[in-house]
Amino acid sequence: MSKKSQSPNSVKKPRRSRGRRVNEAALSLVRSAIAHLPTRRDLLVEYLHCLQDVSGCLHSSQLVALASELDISTAEVYEVATFYHHFDVIADGGQAPPETTVRVCDSITCEMFGAEFLISKLQKLETSEVRIQRVPCVGRCDQAPVAVVGKYPIARADAKKVFECIEEGCISVVPKEPWIRFAEYRDSNGYEVFRRCKDKSIDIESVLSHLEASGLRGLGGAGFPAGKKWRILRNQESPRLMAVNIDEGEPGTFKDRYYLERDPHRFLEGVLIAAEIVGIEACYLYVRDEYPAVLEILQYSIEELEQAYSGILPRIELRRGAGAYICGEESAMIESIEGKRGMPRLRPPYVAEVGLFGRPTLEHNCETLYWVRDIIERGPEWFSSHGYNGRKGLRSFSVSGRVKKPGVHLAPAGITLNQLIDQYCGGMMDDHELYAYFPGGASGGILPATLADIPLDFDTLDDHGCFIGSAAIIVLSTEDDVVVAARNAMRFFAQESCGQCTPCRVGSDRAWNLMQDKSWDSDLLEDLCVVMEDASICGLGQAAPNPLRSIMRHFPGEVGIK
Repeated sequence: MSKKSQSPNSVKKPRRSRGRRVNEAALSLVRSAIAHLPTRRDLLVEYLHCLQDVSGCLHSSQLVALASELDISTAEVYEVATFYHHFDVIADGGQAPPETTVRVCDSITCEMFGAEFLISKLQKLETSEVRIQRVPCVGRCDQAPVAVVGKYPIARADAKKVFECIEEGCISVVPKEPWIRFAEYRDSNGYEVFRRCKDKSIDIESVLSHLEASGLRGLGGAGFPAGKKWRILRNQESPRLMAVNIDEGEPGTFKDRYYLERDPHRFLEGVLIAAEIVGIEACYLYVRDEYPAVLEILQYSIEELEQAYSGILPRIELRRGAGAYICGEESAMIESIEGKRGMPRLRPPYVAEVGLFGRPTLEHNCETLYWVRDIIERGPEWFSSHGYNGRKGLRSFSVSGRVKKPGVHLAPAGITLNQLIDQYCGGMMDDHELYAYFPGGASGGILPATLADIPLDFDTLDDHGCFIGSAAIIVLSTEDDVVVAARNAMRFFAQESCGQCTPCRVGSDRAWNLMQDKSWDSDLLEDLCVVMEDASICGLGQAAPNPLRSIMRHFPGEVGIK
């Protein structure tokens, strides 16, 4: 980021001490840690990352010093630092965390493949220098179970692999397979569409018409038509901003990581095309902290891009999340980019009207922008011509669970689960028979094998109480317990609720506790689901009941419901 870059809430007032006395040594450390960044209130989350990177935790004296440096209250800094899971706030004189942290994913797929056993084994390795943490999905469900030593992910982890990694001091986070660099991408006609948009050889209406004719919809889960969204934003007052959501924390989802670790410039060209057509002043890319390799690759790729096209690009800022699933919700992400707690906003107004820094904001998912270049270059028919069962387009399915070939599979929209497993996933694992599946990650609900021939696309699963969301497919076999999987999903929502609204905060925790009973009280649980769905502020609380309702609807015998 440029030291000269500014934002609507740049810090301009003279700094002064507010509240607690500032420790000079802590202030010196703070200034050193954030010296490479401009001084702006909206960078608070990034400053906290810098301090944690340097010190291994956040000491109280450092938070006081940071508040003084930004001329804001210490309470503002504390409330942000304590909101995000990845920050360790330590009172001065308190015990700092061990030097090495081993995080073990305990979400649905990892639990299916033995995460609990792995955690029990690893806890025996805990020392004053190593701590073991159970964490929600880290976006590597196809490699379950997964452990992360520091920032180094271990696929199909066992205690031996983890121990060896600790002993060897594994530090590299960049994928072993090289990604497509700028020169290679440009040699394959890369950035040509952007250039033509820039010099007006492709007119704005042509681009918008291509997007609309292709049927491209938001691929983060909401499914709003991309072309329509661009038209709406173009009609808003300038300056307009863009916020790109790469915080795919939904258990079962990892497609954005897959694409960005391989072909980041295709995504970046989509960002630039959108910025040029809509008239965007600055672009903010929000990446989950669990993706250190993606952060490194994007930083490198943005620098390549800025060197090649100096002076003609919108400002591009890369922001790290800090371990909060709720920041995948668009307004919560915007709050986080502004340096606040990731609390969803009440709507209206919508972010297209009043978004980032109070400006009209084009919010997009990573994969939606990834396909923009191809649609404009190849024509809308290239995208819309794909599809099964009367549906149009392509979908990137993140498939995990009991299949032989888990991973990201690009398949026609409207494909059924049976077709997806047989044609793309190599079939079910040996000695495993399909029993159930999550069609849209933890929040998408659960369907039985008898409904594995339903087209997988937007709106096709509504009648069965489910939705496709970001197309995260988790496949369960007859060897798995569907009720255990549903409890895992509800536990996740209870832990990840931001706590802002009572229906979600209390309801998800209450639901999880009621789900521990051998026989479920279906009337009580349904009443709870209705309240959560109708009264929660954002999609987390509204969708959290889906796994619970799916069990009662499709698997009543599993929980004693007649």
